[in-house]
Amino acid sequence: MGRLFGTDGIRGLVNNYPITPVVAVKIGQAAAVVFKKKGNNSIIIGRDTRVSGIMIQNALISGICSGGMDVYLAGIIPTPAVAVLTRLLSANAGIVISASHNPFFDNGIKFFTKDGFKLSVNTETAIEKIVLDETSQNLFADNKTIGSVYKILDANEKYMNFLLNNFSGNKPFSGKKIVVDCSNGAVFDIAPAIFEKLGASVTALYNKPNGININENCGSEYPKYLQEKVIETNSDTGFAFDGDGDRLIAVDESGDTVSGDQIIAVCTKYMKEKNLLLNDIAVTTVMSNLGLSDALSQIGVNHIKTGVGDRFVMEAMVKHDAVVGGENSGHLIFLDKHTTGDGIYAAIKLFEAVLYSGQPLSVLSKKCMKIYPQKLINVDVLHKPEISNIKEIKDVINDVEKSLNNRGRVIVRFSGTQPLCRVMVEGQEKDEVEKFCEKIADTIKKVLGK
Repeated sequence: MGRLFGTDGIRGLVNNYPITPVVAVKIGQAAAVVFKKKGNNSIIIGRDTRVSGIMIQNALISGICSGGMDVYLAGIIPTPAVAVLTRLLSANAGIVISASHNPFFDNGIKFFTKDGFKLSVNTETAIEKIVLDETSQNLFADNKTIGSVYKILDANEKYMNFLLNNFSGNKPFSGKKIVVDCSNGAVFDIAPAIFEKLGASVTALYNKPNGININENCGSEYPKYLQEKVIETNSDTGFAFDGDGDRLIAVDESGDTVSGDQIIAVCTKYMKEKNLLLNDIAVTTVMSNLGLSDALSQIGVNHIKTGVGDRFVMEAMVKHDAVVGGENSGHLIFLDKHTTGDGIYAAIKLFEAVLYSGQPLSVLSKKCMKIYPQKLINVDVLHKPEISNIKEIKDVINDVEKSLNNRGRVIVRFSGTQPLCRVMVEGQEKDEVEKFCEKIADTIKKVLGK
Protein backbone atom coordinates (compact mmCIF):
# COMPACT_ATOMS: atom_id res chain seq x y z
CA MET A 1 0.00 0.00 0.00
CA GLY A 2 1.18 3.52 -0.84
CA ARG A 3 0.79 6.92 0.78
CA LEU A 4 -2.78 7.97 1.57
CA PHE A 5 -3.06 11.73 1.96
CA GLY A 6 -2.66 14.16 -0.92
CA THR A 7 -3.14 17.92 -1.01
CA ASP A 8 -6.80 17.66 0.03
CA GLY A 9 -7.36 14.49 2.01
CA ILE A 10 -7.46 10.98 0.57
CA ARG A 11 -8.75 10.71 -2.98
CA GLY A 12 -8.87 8.29 -5.90
CA LEU A 13 -10.91 5.99 -8.12
CA VAL A 14 -13.66 4.14 -6.28
CA ASN A 15 -12.91 0.45 -5.65
CA ASN A 16 -9.24 1.13 -6.30
CA TYR A 17 -6.73 1.70 -3.52
CA PRO A 18 -7.15 3.68 -1.34
CA ILE A 19 -10.87 4.33 -1.96
CA THR A 20 -12.10 0.85 -1.08
CA PRO A 21 -14.39 -0.31 1.75
CA VAL A 22 -11.57 -2.34 3.28
CA VAL A 23 -9.23 0.64 3.51
CA ALA A 24 -12.09 2.91 4.65
CA VAL A 25 -12.76 0.61 7.63
CA LYS A 26 -9.09 0.90 8.61
CA ILE A 27 -9.20 4.69 8.16
CA GLY A 28 -12.23 4.81 10.46
CA GLN A 29 -10.42 2.75 13.09
CA ALA A 30 -7.33 4.95 12.80
CA ALA A 31 -9.51 8.05 13.21
CA ALA A 32 -10.99 6.57 16.39
CA VAL A 33 -7.50 5.99 17.77
CA VAL A 34 -6.27 9.49 16.90
CA PHE A 35 -9.34 11.54 17.85
CA LYS A 36 -10.70 9.65 20.87
CA LYS A 37 -10.90 11.72 24.07
CA LYS A 38 -10.50 15.01 22.19
CA GLY A 39 -14.19 15.96 22.44
CA ASN A 40 -17.44 14.21 23.26
CA ASN A 41 -16.24 10.93 21.74
CA SER A 42 -18.01 11.45 18.44
CA ILE A 43 -17.17 12.02 14.77
CA ILE A 44 -19.49 13.72 12.28
CA ILE A 45 -19.73 12.37 8.73
CA GLY A 46 -21.15 14.25 5.75
CA ARG A 47 -21.04 13.34 2.06
CA ASP A 48 -21.83 14.62 -1.40
CA THR A 49 -24.21 12.99 -3.91
CA ARG A 50 -21.91 10.34 -5.45
CA VAL A 51 -23.36 6.86 -5.75
CA SER A 52 -20.34 5.48 -3.87
CA GLY A 53 -20.84 7.81 -0.91
CA ILE A 54 -23.02 5.48 1.15
CA MET A 55 -20.64 2.55 0.57
CA ILE A 56 -17.65 4.53 1.85
CA GLN A 57 -19.74 6.02 4.66
CA ASN A 58 -20.83 2.61 5.93
CA ALA A 59 -17.25 1.36 5.89
CA LEU A 60 -16.07 4.40 7.87
CA ILE A 61 -18.92 3.89 10.34
CA SER A 62 -17.85 0.29 10.91
CA GLY A 63 -14.27 1.35 11.54
CA ILE A 64 -15.11 4.26 13.83
CA CYS A 65 -17.70 2.36 15.89
CA SER A 66 -15.47 -0.71 16.21
CA GLY A 67 -12.79 1.66 17.49
CA GLY A 68 -15.08 2.84 20.28
CA MET A 69 -16.46 6.16 19.00
CA ASP A 70 -19.94 7.34 18.05
CA VAL A 71 -20.85 8.57 14.58
CA TYR A 72 -23.26 11.42 13.81
CA LEU A 73 -24.50 11.43 10.22
CA ALA A 74 -25.16 14.78 8.55
CA GLY A 75 -26.25 13.20 5.26
CA ILE A 76 -25.71 14.98 1.95
CA ILE A 77 -24.28 18.35 2.90
CA PRO A 78 -21.52 20.73 1.71
CA THR A 79 -17.98 20.27 2.96
CA PRO A 80 -17.91 23.60 4.86
CA ALA A 81 -21.13 22.63 6.66
CA VAL A 82 -19.29 19.69 8.23
CA ALA A 83 -16.68 22.12 9.57
CA VAL A 84 -19.49 24.23 11.06
CA LEU A 85 -21.32 21.25 12.57
CA THR A 86 -18.14 19.83 14.08
CA ARG A 87 -17.67 23.05 16.02
CA LEU A 88 -21.31 23.55 16.94
CA LEU A 89 -21.79 20.00 18.24
CA SER A 90 -18.40 19.79 19.97
CA ALA A 91 -17.48 16.65 18.06
CA ASN A 92 -13.95 15.25 18.12
CA ALA A 93 -13.63 15.54 14.34
CA GLY A 94 -15.55 15.81 11.09
CA ILE A 95 -15.24 13.67 7.96
CA VAL A 96 -16.38 14.55 4.45
CA ILE A 97 -16.80 11.88 1.77
CA SER A 98 -16.27 13.72 -1.51
CA ALA A 99 -13.92 14.14 -4.45
CA SER A 100 -14.86 17.80 -4.88
CA HIS A 101 -14.95 18.76 -8.59
CA ASN A 102 -13.85 15.31 -9.83
CA PRO A 103 -16.22 12.99 -11.78
CA PHE A 104 -18.58 10.62 -9.99
CA PHE A 105 -16.33 7.56 -10.25
CA ASP A 106 -13.79 9.26 -7.98
CA ASN A 107 -14.33 9.75 -4.28
CA GLY A 108 -12.37 10.89 -1.27
CA ILE A 109 -12.15 11.20 2.49
CA LYS A 110 -11.11 14.43 4.20
CA PHE A 111 -11.09 15.48 7.82
CA PHE A 112 -11.75 18.50 10.01
CA THR A 113 -10.49 18.99 13.56
CA LYS A 114 -12.85 19.76 16.42
CA ASP A 115 -12.19 23.45 15.75
CA GLY A 116 -13.34 23.16 12.13
CA PHE A 117 -9.92 23.37 10.49
CA LYS A 118 -8.36 20.87 8.12
CA LEU A 119 -5.84 18.49 9.63
CA SER A 120 -2.22 19.33 10.20
CA VAL A 121 0.40 17.25 8.41
CA ASN A 122 1.30 15.67 11.76
CA THR A 123 -2.26 14.45 12.36
CA GLU A 124 -2.54 13.13 8.80
CA THR A 125 0.73 11.28 9.33
CA ALA A 126 -0.56 9.76 12.57
CA ILE A 127 -3.67 8.41 10.80
CA GLU A 128 -1.67 7.23 7.83
CA LYS A 129 0.86 5.41 10.01
CA ILE A 130 -1.88 3.37 11.68
CA VAL A 131 -3.57 2.49 8.40
CA LEU A 132 -0.37 1.49 6.63
CA ASP A 133 1.21 -0.42 9.52
CA GLU A 134 0.24 -4.03 8.86
CA THR A 135 1.84 -5.06 12.15
CA SER A 136 -0.21 -2.64 14.26
CA GLN A 137 -1.98 -4.03 17.28
CA ASN A 138 -5.67 -4.86 17.37
CA LEU A 139 -7.60 -1.61 16.86
CA PHE A 140 -10.94 -2.95 18.07
CA ALA A 141 -12.41 -1.42 21.23
CA ASP A 142 -13.69 -3.57 24.05
CA ASN A 143 -16.99 -5.11 22.95
CA LYS A 144 -18.76 -3.25 25.76
CA THR A 145 -17.62 0.14 24.49
CA ILE A 146 -18.28 0.03 20.74
CA GLY A 147 -19.81 3.17 19.25
CA SER A 148 -23.34 3.94 18.09
CA VAL A 149 -24.71 5.76 15.05
CA TYR A 150 -27.05 8.77 15.16
CA LYS A 151 -28.56 11.09 12.56
CA ILE A 152 -28.34 14.87 12.78
CA LEU A 153 -31.91 15.63 11.78
CA ASP A 154 -31.44 19.40 11.51
CA ALA A 155 -27.98 19.47 9.89
CA ASN A 156 -29.09 21.65 6.95
CA GLU A 157 -30.92 24.07 9.22
CA LYS A 158 -27.92 24.50 11.52
CA TYR A 159 -25.68 25.29 8.56
CA MET A 160 -28.17 27.68 6.99
CA ASN A 161 -28.60 29.50 10.29
CA PHE A 162 -24.83 29.88 10.51
CA LEU A 163 -24.80 31.51 7.08
CA LEU A 164 -27.79 33.77 7.73
CA ASN A 165 -26.51 34.90 11.13
CA ASN A 166 -23.31 36.22 9.54
CA PHE A 167 -25.13 38.67 7.26
CA SER A 168 -27.31 41.54 8.43
CA GLY A 169 -30.63 42.80 7.18
CA ASN A 170 -34.06 41.34 6.54
CA LYS A 171 -34.04 39.82 3.06
CA PRO A 172 -31.15 42.04 1.83
CA PHE A 173 -31.30 40.57 -1.69
CA SER A 174 -34.97 41.41 -2.27
CA GLY A 175 -35.74 42.39 -5.83
CA LYS A 176 -32.61 40.72 -7.20
CA LYS A 177 -32.50 37.75 -9.57
CA ILE A 178 -29.85 35.08 -9.06
CA VAL A 179 -29.10 31.86 -10.95
CA VAL A 180 -27.37 29.06 -9.03
CA ASP A 181 -25.64 26.07 -10.65
CA CYS A 182 -25.63 23.37 -7.98
CA SER A 183 -23.42 20.94 -9.95
CA ASN A 184 -25.82 18.09 -9.02
CA GLY A 185 -23.78 18.01 -5.85
CA ALA A 186 -23.96 18.67 -2.14
CA VAL A 187 -25.50 22.16 -2.43
CA PHE A 188 -28.42 20.97 -4.60
CA ASP A 189 -31.05 21.94 -2.02
CA ILE A 190 -29.23 24.32 0.32
CA ALA A 191 -27.94 26.84 -2.25
CA PRO A 192 -31.35 27.72 -3.79
CA ALA A 193 -32.96 27.78 -0.34
CA ILE A 194 -30.42 30.15 1.23
CA PHE A 195 -30.67 32.75 -1.53
CA GLU A 196 -34.45 32.59 -1.38
CA LYS A 197 -34.28 33.21 2.37
CA LEU A 198 -32.10 36.24 1.61
CA GLY A 199 -34.93 37.55 -0.57
CA ALA A 200 -33.66 36.83 -4.07
CA SER A 201 -35.67 35.36 -6.93
CA VAL A 202 -33.73 32.17 -7.67
CA THR A 203 -33.37 30.03 -10.77
CA ALA A 204 -31.75 26.70 -9.88
CA LEU A 205 -29.72 24.63 -12.36
CA TYR A 206 -28.34 21.11 -12.01
CA ASN A 207 -30.12 20.50 -8.72
CA LYS A 208 -31.35 16.96 -9.45
CA PRO A 209 -28.53 14.61 -8.45
CA ASN A 210 -28.81 10.92 -9.34
CA GLY A 211 -25.49 9.66 -8.01
CA ILE A 212 -23.60 9.78 -11.29
CA ASN A 213 -24.28 13.25 -12.71
CA ILE A 214 -22.27 15.24 -10.14
CA ASN A 215 -20.01 17.79 -11.90
CA GLU A 216 -21.09 16.43 -15.30
CA ASN A 217 -20.71 19.39 -17.67
CA CYS A 218 -21.90 21.72 -14.93
CA GLY A 219 -20.76 23.51 -11.81
CA SER A 220 -17.68 25.64 -11.23
CA GLU A 221 -15.66 23.74 -13.85
CA TYR A 222 -18.26 24.17 -16.62
CA PRO A 223 -20.18 27.47 -16.24
CA LYS A 224 -21.27 27.71 -19.90
CA TYR A 225 -24.96 26.95 -19.33
CA LEU A 226 -25.01 29.17 -16.25
CA GLN A 227 -23.72 32.05 -18.38
CA GLU A 228 -26.48 31.49 -20.92
CA LYS A 229 -29.16 31.24 -18.24
CA VAL A 230 -28.11 34.49 -16.55
CA ILE A 231 -28.56 36.32 -19.85
CA GLU A 232 -31.79 34.48 -20.70
CA THR A 233 -33.41 35.33 -17.35
CA ASN A 234 -31.97 38.85 -17.20
CA SER A 235 -30.51 38.00 -13.79
CA ASP A 236 -28.20 40.15 -11.69
CA THR A 237 -25.63 37.41 -11.26
CA GLY A 238 -25.00 33.67 -11.33
CA PHE A 239 -23.12 31.40 -8.94
CA ALA A 240 -21.57 28.04 -9.83
CA PHE A 241 -20.47 25.64 -7.10
CA ASP A 242 -18.46 22.44 -7.26
CA GLY A 243 -19.57 18.99 -6.12
CA ASP A 244 -18.89 19.52 -2.42
CA GLY A 245 -19.71 23.22 -2.25
CA ASP A 246 -16.39 24.65 -1.12
CA ARG A 247 -15.64 26.38 -4.44
CA LEU A 248 -17.30 29.30 -6.23
CA ILE A 249 -17.16 30.76 -9.71
CA ALA A 250 -19.41 33.76 -10.37
CA VAL A 251 -21.03 35.05 -13.56
CA ASP A 252 -21.89 38.73 -13.99
CA GLU A 253 -25.10 40.08 -15.46
CA SER A 254 -23.59 40.18 -18.95
CA GLY A 255 -22.71 36.47 -18.83
CA ASP A 256 -18.96 36.83 -18.26
CA THR A 257 -17.25 34.65 -15.64
CA VAL A 258 -15.73 36.28 -12.57
CA SER A 259 -12.72 34.35 -11.31
CA GLY A 260 -11.65 33.61 -7.77
CA ASP A 261 -8.99 36.33 -8.02
CA GLN A 262 -11.57 38.91 -9.07
CA ILE A 263 -13.87 37.86 -6.23
CA ILE A 264 -10.99 38.31 -3.79
CA ALA A 265 -10.23 41.74 -5.24
CA VAL A 266 -13.87 42.86 -4.92
CA CYS A 267 -14.37 41.46 -1.41
CA THR A 268 -11.02 42.75 -0.13
CA LYS A 269 -11.80 46.28 -1.32
CA TYR A 270 -15.27 46.09 0.23
CA MET A 271 -13.97 44.82 3.56
CA LYS A 272 -11.25 47.46 3.67
CA GLU A 273 -13.80 50.22 3.07
CA LYS A 274 -15.97 48.76 5.85
CA ASN A 275 -12.94 48.56 8.23
CA LEU A 276 -13.25 44.76 8.34
CA LEU A 277 -9.88 43.90 6.78
CA LEU A 278 -7.61 42.94 9.66
CA ASN A 279 -3.98 44.03 9.14
CA ASP A 280 -4.66 44.97 5.49
CA ILE A 281 -3.51 41.55 4.24
CA ALA A 282 -4.86 39.18 1.60
CA VAL A 283 -3.40 35.71 0.99
CA THR A 284 -3.50 33.70 -2.24
CA THR A 285 -1.36 31.11 -4.00
CA VAL A 286 1.33 31.70 -6.60
CA MET A 287 -1.26 30.78 -9.24
CA SER A 288 -3.10 34.07 -8.74
CA ASN A 289 -3.08 36.50 -11.62
CA LEU A 290 -0.46 39.26 -11.56
CA GLY A 291 -3.33 41.70 -11.89
CA LEU A 292 -4.49 40.83 -8.38
CA SER A 293 -1.18 41.95 -6.87
CA ASP A 294 -1.50 45.25 -8.74
CA ALA A 295 -5.10 45.70 -7.57
CA LEU A 296 -4.30 45.00 -3.93
CA SER A 297 -1.27 47.27 -4.01
CA GLN A 298 -3.40 50.15 -5.31
CA ILE A 299 -5.69 49.97 -2.26
CA GLY A 300 -2.85 49.55 0.24
CA VAL A 301 -3.23 45.83 0.89
CA ASN A 302 -0.24 43.52 1.33
CA HIS A 303 -0.48 40.47 -0.96
CA ILE A 304 1.07 37.31 0.50
CA LYS A 305 1.51 34.35 -1.86
CA THR A 306 1.82 30.68 -0.90
CA GLY A 307 2.25 27.30 -2.53
CA VAL A 308 -0.75 25.79 -4.31
CA GLY A 309 -3.47 24.41 -2.04
CA ASP A 310 -5.94 25.91 0.41
CA ARG A 311 -3.98 24.28 3.26
CA PHE A 312 -1.05 26.62 2.58
CA VAL A 313 -3.34 29.62 2.19
CA MET A 314 -4.92 28.88 5.56
CA GLU A 315 -1.54 28.41 7.27
CA ALA A 316 -0.37 31.80 5.99
CA MET A 317 -3.64 33.46 6.99
CA VAL A 318 -3.31 32.18 10.55
CA LYS A 319 0.37 33.14 10.70
CA HIS A 320 -0.22 36.70 9.48
CA ASP A 321 -3.66 37.30 11.07
CA ALA A 322 -5.32 37.72 7.69
CA VAL A 323 -9.08 37.40 7.23
CA VAL A 324 -9.29 37.13 3.41
CA GLY A 325 -7.59 34.50 1.28
CA GLY A 326 -8.12 31.91 -1.39
CA GLU A 327 -7.30 30.51 -4.79
CA ASN A 328 -8.15 31.63 -8.31
CA SER A 329 -9.95 28.29 -8.73
CA GLY A 330 -12.64 29.59 -6.39
CA HIS A 331 -11.63 28.33 -2.95
CA LEU A 332 -12.25 31.45 -0.84
CA ILE A 333 -11.69 31.78 2.91
CA PHE A 334 -13.05 34.48 5.21
CA LEU A 335 -11.29 33.62 8.45
CA ASP A 336 -13.02 36.25 10.55
CA LYS A 337 -16.22 34.17 10.37
CA HIS A 338 -15.32 30.75 8.96
CA THR A 339 -12.59 28.10 9.21
CA THR A 340 -12.55 26.77 5.67
CA GLY A 341 -13.44 27.62 2.07
CA ASP A 342 -17.19 27.93 1.53
CA GLY A 343 -18.72 28.59 -1.89
CA ILE A 344 -22.12 29.73 -0.59
CA TYR A 345 -20.62 32.01 2.05
CA ALA A 346 -18.31 33.55 -0.57
CA ALA A 347 -21.23 34.07 -2.97
CA ILE A 348 -23.23 35.92 -0.32
CA LYS A 349 -20.20 38.02 0.59
CA LEU A 350 -19.59 38.91 -3.06
CA PHE A 351 -23.18 39.94 -3.69
CA GLU A 352 -23.18 41.95 -0.48
CA ALA A 353 -20.18 43.85 -1.89
CA VAL A 354 -22.01 44.37 -5.19
CA LEU A 355 -25.03 45.88 -3.45
CA TYR A 356 -22.80 48.08 -1.27
CA SER A 357 -21.02 49.46 -4.35
CA GLY A 358 -24.26 50.26 -6.18
CA GLN A 359 -22.66 48.96 -9.39
CA PRO A 360 -23.37 45.81 -11.40
CA LEU A 361 -20.86 42.99 -10.97
CA SER A 362 -19.53 43.43 -14.52
CA VAL A 363 -18.45 47.00 -13.74
CA LEU A 364 -17.26 46.34 -10.20
CA SER A 365 -15.09 43.32 -11.03
CA LYS A 366 -13.31 45.11 -13.88
CA LYS A 367 -12.92 48.27 -11.82
CA CYS A 368 -11.34 46.36 -8.94
CA MET A 369 -8.90 44.30 -11.03
CA LYS A 370 -7.33 44.17 -14.48
CA ILE A 371 -6.63 40.59 -15.58
CA TYR A 372 -3.31 39.78 -17.25
CA PRO A 373 -3.59 37.25 -20.10
CA GLN A 374 -3.09 33.77 -18.67
CA LYS A 375 -3.18 30.29 -20.19
CA LEU A 376 -3.48 27.04 -18.24
CA ILE A 377 -3.13 23.60 -19.85
CA ASN A 378 -3.55 20.30 -18.01
CA VAL A 379 -1.42 17.49 -19.44
CA ASP A 380 -2.24 13.84 -18.66
CA VAL A 381 0.91 12.14 -17.36
CA LEU A 382 1.94 8.59 -16.58
CA HIS A 383 4.21 9.53 -13.66
CA LYS A 384 5.40 12.57 -11.72
CA PRO A 385 9.20 12.85 -11.60
CA GLU A 386 11.00 15.96 -10.39
CA ILE A 387 10.64 18.52 -13.20
CA SER A 388 14.07 20.02 -12.55
CA ASN A 389 15.68 16.64 -13.27
CA ILE A 390 14.24 16.38 -16.81
CA LYS A 391 16.52 18.35 -19.13
CA GLU A 392 14.16 18.62 -22.09
CA ILE A 393 11.34 20.07 -19.97
CA LYS A 394 13.65 22.30 -17.94
CA ASP A 395 15.19 23.73 -21.14
CA VAL A 396 11.85 24.64 -22.72
CA ILE A 397 10.73 26.37 -19.51
CA ASN A 398 13.98 28.36 -19.40
CA ASP A 399 13.56 29.37 -23.05
CA VAL A 400 10.03 30.65 -22.42
CA GLU A 401 11.07 32.56 -19.30
CA LYS A 402 13.85 34.27 -21.27
CA SER A 403 11.39 35.20 -24.02
CA LEU A 404 8.99 36.72 -21.49
CA ASN A 405 11.90 38.86 -20.24
CA ASN A 406 10.38 39.69 -16.83
CA ARG A 407 7.06 40.58 -18.49
CA GLY A 408 5.32 37.46 -17.20
CA ARG A 409 5.90 34.13 -15.50
CA VAL A 410 5.74 30.35 -15.89
CA ILE A 411 4.46 27.83 -13.34
CA VAL A 412 4.68 24.07 -13.99
CA ARG A 413 3.44 21.72 -11.29
CA PHE A 414 1.87 18.31 -10.84
CA SER A 415 -1.67 18.01 -9.53
CA GLY A 416 -1.85 16.69 -5.98
CA THR A 417 -5.08 14.78 -6.65
CA GLN A 418 -5.02 13.71 -10.32
CA PRO A 419 -2.48 12.29 -12.85
CA LEU A 420 -1.96 15.73 -14.39
CA CYS A 421 0.80 18.24 -14.94
CA ARG A 422 -0.50 21.80 -14.87
CA VAL A 423 1.23 24.36 -17.10
CA MET A 424 0.48 28.04 -16.54
CA VAL A 425 1.96 30.93 -18.50
CA GLU A 426 1.08 34.56 -17.83
CA GLY A 427 2.14 37.72 -19.60
CA GLN A 428 1.09 40.93 -21.29
CA GLU A 429 0.23 39.60 -24.76
CA LYS A 430 -2.48 36.94 -25.16
CA ASP A 431 -1.12 35.38 -28.37
CA GLU A 432 2.35 35.13 -26.92
CA VAL A 433 1.08 33.58 -23.68
CA GLU A 434 -0.94 30.91 -25.52
CA LYS A 435 1.97 30.04 -27.84
CA PHE A 436 4.43 29.64 -24.96
CA CYS A 437 2.02 27.59 -22.84
CA GLU A 438 1.31 25.18 -25.69
CA LYS A 439 5.04 24.85 -26.36
CA ILE A 440 5.74 23.73 -22.78
CA ALA A 441 2.65 21.50 -22.65
CA ASP A 442 3.62 19.75 -25.91
CA THR A 443 7.08 19.01 -24.52
CA ILE A 444 5.67 17.59 -21.29
CA LYS A 445 3.19 15.45 -23.24
CA LYS A 446 6.01 14.06 -25.37
CA VAL A 447 8.21 13.22 -22.38
CA LEU A 448 5.67 12.21 -19.69
CA GLY A 449 2.33 11.92 -21.43
CA LYS A 450 0.05 8.94 -21.88
